[in-house]
Amino acid sequence: MDTEGTVTYELRAGVAWLGLNRPHKRNAIGEALLAGFEAAVRRAQDEARALVVFGHGPCFSAGLDLAEHRAREPGEVFHHSRQWHAAFSLLRHGRIPVIAALHGVTIGGGLELAAACQIRIADETTFFALPEGARGIYVGGGASVYVARLLGASRVADMMLTGRVLDAATAVQAGLVQYLVPEGESKSNTDFRWFLDVVE
Repeated sequence: MDTEGTVTYELRAGVAWLGLNRPHKRNAIGEALLAGFEAAVRRAQDEARALVVFGHGPCFSAGLDLAEHRAREPGEVFHHSRQWHAAFSLLRHGRIPVIAALHGVTIGGGLELAAACQIRIADETTFFALPEGARGIYVGGGASVYVARLLGASRVADMMLTGRVLDAATAVQAGLVQYLVPEGESKSNTDFRWFLDVVE
């Protein structure tokens, strides 16, 4: 599956691999990517036993596509936020477990996407932030609830108000990430056989 080139989809040994594919935009999530992402998640729910979400290029995702966001009217912003919630809800409540394979920039909506997955694996280059407050926008993909459930409300408030960045090691200690691996290895186990053995 290739939706305007914004996502890739591959089924390997029962595992669906969904790639965010806008590396020139740091995998910013725009309308086309969100639509392709939701379609790929629905497909994975039908034919896979597990789903891995990852980012092509040097990072996982820088979150909201700000260029598209600035062009929206206030009503459109609200509607777009609801589309994010619908797509991420498919991950949280779908019939298969979802692994986020993280590296590099994982901020804003990218962090919200990672938080919607059941398991998060980060390599040593991964870092996390919620820069929306500094940009004068709200966290539209559920960070105030779902990231707060992982990190605690006070830590999320601190990240939103101060722009604090969490590195991968700190994210593990805080409970945001379950596994920390060397650089380049967050998605190196190409069939996640160990995970399928657990969910079999």
